[in-house]
Amino acid sequence: MRRLVAPLVAGAAVLSVVTLRWSALHWGATTEETREHLPGDEILPVAGLVATRAITIEAPPEDVWPWVVQLGADRGGFYSYDRLENLAGCRLHSADTIVPEWQQLAVGDLVRLHPQVALAVASVEPGRSLVLHAAPDVTGDPEAAPYDFTWSFVLRRHPHRATRLITRERFAYTHRWSPLRVEPVSAASSLMSQKMLRGIRDRAERAAMA
Repeated sequence: MRRLVAPLVAGAAVLSVVTLRWSALHWGATTEETREHLPGDEILPVAGLVATRAITIEAPPEDVWPWVVQLGADRGGFYSYDRLENLAGCRLHSADTIVPEWQQLAVGDLVRLHPQVALAVASVEPGRSLVLHAAPDVTGDPEAAPYDFTWSFVLRRHPHRATRLITRERFAYTHRWSPLRVEPVSAASSLMSQKMLRGIRDRAERAAMA
């Protein structure tokens, strides 16, 4: 009997980990949303890890976009766990208002995750989508991440003047050991992204009600 129990317990543990990982990578997203092509996918057509998350916001896209476009450590923050992010030296404060000076982004502009880490704007379609791409690292930099990365934000009009906000992260591995770095990064990103999506939702809905 004991010989049967041990494999069953181990199998259940593995299944639980796989299920939790899948849920973290696809939080809030429908099956269709996880499978469809989104802006930015063409930048890294072959990805080792893809995370698609989504949330419904009871406000029209034009009221949600201002919160998305002002993302950045040196701009409106990320509407997430500021204290945790600042422990890593991010030096950010999530804004609770729309700031006119932060409402413009163009291709090539930098959106900072940290004073020393930035993503470049790869494409921007105001009110509809924003795609960020890992800014080029200095050749030979020992601190360079062993992966390429894109982060997309897509806004879609939903019934009854609501918005479907979809985010997608794509990691392209550049070394055989890249997954060892990407998996913990993705786990942390899942926690922060869920809070960020809720933070954008709450701010946009409060503003719409006001």
